[in-house]
Amino acid sequence: MQDRQLWSRRNFLGMGAGVLGAAGLAACGDSSGSSASVQPDVPKELLDSAASLKGSTMGVLSQKLYSTTANDALDKSIRKFADSTGTKIENSLVQADAGDVVAKIDAEVKGGVARDLAFMTDSRFIAQFHALGDLEDVTDVVEALTAKYGEPCAEAKNFCVFDGKWYAIPYHFIGIGSFLRKDWMQEKGIAPKDVYSWEELRDVCLAISDPGKRRFGWGLTMNRSGDGNGVIEALINAYGGSIASNDGRKVTFNSPETVQAVTFLGDIYTNPKYKPMLPPGVASWTDTSNNENWLAGILGYTRNSFSVYADSKTKKNPVYANTHVFSDCIGPATDKSLLLGQSQGFVVFKGAKNAALAKLLAQYLVSGPALVGVAKEAPGLVMPAWDKVWDADPYFTGGDPSFPLLRTMSQQPLPLKTKNGLAFPQKASAGQQAVVAAYVLTDMMQQVVQGTAPAQAVTAAHAKMVQIFNQQGLPQ
Repeated sequence: MQDRQLWSRRNFLGMGAGVLGAAGLAACGDSSGSSASVQPDVPKELLDSAASLKGSTMGVLSQKLYSTTANDALDKSIRKFADSTGTKIENSLVQADAGDVVAKIDAEVKGGVARDLAFMTDSRFIAQFHALGDLEDVTDVVEALTAKYGEPCAEAKNFCVFDGKWYAIPYHFIGIGSFLRKDWMQEKGIAPKDVYSWEELRDVCLAISDPGKRRFGWGLTMNRSGDGNGVIEALINAYGGSIASNDGRKVTFNSPETVQAVTFLGDIYTNPKYKPMLPPGVASWTDTSNNENWLAGILGYTRNSFSVYADSKTKKNPVYANTHVFSDCIGPATDKSLLLGQSQGFVVFKGAKNAALAKLLAQYLVSGPALVGVAKEAPGLVMPAWDKVWDADPYFTGGDPSFPLLRTMSQQPLPLKTKNGLAFPQKASAGQQAVVAAYVLTDMMQQVVQGTAPAQAVTAAHAKMVQIFNQQGLPQ
């Protein structure tokens, strides 16, 4: 790689508090390799298409997974592809929860020093990058993959498509779920259920709490974090509120439904009745804190991506055997969970120096042979994004009791509707994604915890959202 490109990866994006959590020459192939070094699970059609690219280089930006071993497994898959095609590929990790990740990558794209390929969570980032004009049309790749692997996961069709064109290639489905300690429940005579209302769940969390035994039922924070954002928005949606209208263009946050949801959530953190179920330090938790506390065995419930579940299984933590997995809770506006899951999507940035190789690598990484090694290191967190890939390896269907739930989630008919007319997923919106990235939701809840009336906090948050939508080219 040229010196300027290497400098860009390690210095422009930052080596400390910046966007890169780690960087390195993770997958440098041997450009002098012969056909004898070709790995059998790299499809021949991809090798043939890459023949003219032998000796070329490219850069990949990977969204950092919670599991270190899963990150390592991905590196091995990239290295295998690089070795097989006689190319050199640098893979760097990005910490997606750095609040300025979009701005920094956009600056790289505009400066002509961005990676060729990256994968990012579709519902959080793709609309923002598209609105900034940073992405190449990848419809040709998605159509080729559809012909080979069937349909992609349902939610990706909403978050990766703009004006009928695909701007991200679905990579892997991200399981999201709720986790309860079933052994604690059994001790209290509480039978696990597959469906809870938020109110029921709150009461279960209180019932199974015992601070004297270091048992705290409610493992959720309202501090600035992706987890905090996720639970606040999910709860508001279940009550019938939303950041924006279904078309993603108009801020609709300030509603009676939103105020009701914020009042309910604020009461958990301010009412002395619920103090016994709040773990110490929960007000200052970051994105890894609920994972760490769950794995330490002191939480009765948490809501998270399957990273926490995956870690408990792969590291043989006794918490795994005592985990009851279920979908999201329902609220006054819902009869069933609104949980969609998410998927990682590969994007090719504008001005990519090696877009052809980037597209071939993406096609390889979504396949069963390349994906299964990563999936086994992150059970439930990394699952197939394509119908036929689910059946490409027995692990995807039988590797864990939770996998059928995740497959159903990834393939469920959409949209999911509330009683008052909301439909999820709503149209992908740069405004909505920017609001979440700016932590407007968690800041609002912090105000409530500090004593601001919920209606007042919602009104103030709505005003901030209007400003952000205007800035994103969505005039209010």
